Amino acid sequence: MYSSFLFFHSIFRWLVLFSLLFAIYRAIRGLTGNRMYSSADHSIRHWTATIAHVQLILGFAVYMVSPVVKYYFSPKFSGGKEPFFFGVLHIALMLISIVVITIGSSLAKRKPSDRQKFKTQLIWFSIGLLLILMAIPWPFSPLAARPYYRPF
Repeated sequence: MYSSFLFFHSIFRWLVLFSLLFAIYRAIRGLTGNRMYSSADHSIRHWTATIAHVQLILGFAVYMVSPVVKYYFSPKFSGGKEPFFFGVLHIALMLISIVVITIGSSLAKRKPSDRQKFKTQLIWFSIGLLLILMAIPWPFSPLAARPYYRPF
């Protein structure tokens, strides 16, 4: 069960990153080109937030069954960067980033002008992306290095 959750969580992170990058690109293009906030832009904003929420649910599932997290909260824990990263830092930053993306999506939807919608989406989604990039266990991370792809 753990390996299945971890596999889907690992694959889905790329959907989150690409959808955020695409939504940010569309917001920049909309702002600089003085474009209308179209139904396609609305859908991209909505699906980006939805994909982020699905990733969060997958992340919670991984968190609940993770041996690294269980070790971090066990009495046997004697320190270490990786258990702390996954036990506290990763989940906290990811949860905050999803909250930021959700707030940004909600605020952008309610803005009266197209320019304000694009600007709000750009700011909030960029902050969310930055938080996510900080919390991903990249292969070069000194806290918890993981491969770009984790097969079963």
